[in-house]
Amino acid sequence: MDLNTLWFALIAILFTGYFVLDGFDLGVGILLPFLGKKDIDRRVILNTIGPHWDGNEVWLITAGGAMFAAVPNWYATLFSGFYLALFLMLLALILRGVALEFRSKDENPTWRKLWDWAVFIGSLLPALLWGVAFANFVRGVPINAEKIFVGNFWDLINLYAILGGLVSLAIFTLQGAIFLSLKTEEPIREKAEITAKRLWIPAFILLVLTIAATYFLSDIPDRLGINLTVLPFLILLAGGLTLWFITKRRMGRAFIANSVTILLGMVNLFAILYPRVMVSILDPNFSLTIYNSASGVNTLRIMSIVAAIFVPVVLVYQGWSYWIFRKRVTTKAEDLHY
Repeated sequence: MDLNTLWFALIAILFTGYFVLDGFDLGVGILLPFLGKKDIDRRVILNTIGPHWDGNEVWLITAGGAMFAAVPNWYATLFSGFYLALFLMLLALILRGVALEFRSKDENPTWRKLWDWAVFIGSLLPALLWGVAFANFVRGVPINAEKIFVGNFWDLINLYAILGGLVSLAIFTLQGAIFLSLKTEEPIREKAEITAKRLWIPAFILLVLTIAATYFLSDIPDRLGINLTVLPFLILLAGGLTLWFITKRRMGRAFIANSVTILLGMVNLFAILYPRVMVSILDPNFSLTIYNSASGVNTLRIMSIVAAIFVPVVLVYQGWSYWIFRKRVTTKAEDLHY
């Protein structure tokens, strides 16, 4: 494995980690207005992600930093071509962070309701837009011979991209419902389990449709051989196991199964792309790859050394934080902050 491939894999791991971890707290935010009918219930729901949401977003920040340093042409083309979509996503993430911090500053019901809906919007938009963005990576966008995006915002809105946005929204919301069933007590726990069971059906249908559309709208049949049948089959198998565990009320295993669904979906996506990072629909030769978009060898070598030192430290710390806050959130005063 050369350094270019190594950093392609590391960026894929960072995005995968972000979707698996931040996926559940985006889902919790989406479900907040629907499962939290009373203020005390909404406080419990928000406290389930309170110790984790900002740490989960570190994966996204690190992925963006790794793109900027390791594959700068990818970063430049992505952030110029997807500017409006990424700007909306950034505003949504900022809004969610502000809402989580400001909600508890005043007990006025109107004040809290305002920020509750801000959490909802700030969770919904990223869950949708990430799917749109990665679907466009696979389908392709207008990139010319100078590796410059020559389209506009509306080029990003197509049937496949919308389908990708809907499937990411559905699976993240399902992940949030499963997580709430693990972290809360009655009556929220029961409502979360019922919601998870109901959400699985549209999520699985959208997953099947996305896999089928990927077969017809990308060049996967010509490029991947055995991966065409194995990875999508494993994705659907993990999705089916999610429902099995939900019906058996084995919510911990359901959470793992749904996480594996997300993980395998990301593996499949990056396998379709490799060695490309952005596909050109104008000419395949105009596509950005890990070789024509990457930094020099010395830069990649130094980054690899830094990553080898600090990534394990971050992983250990985040694992420790999940262990410390592993218990269910109750309505006791000491458990409530938001």
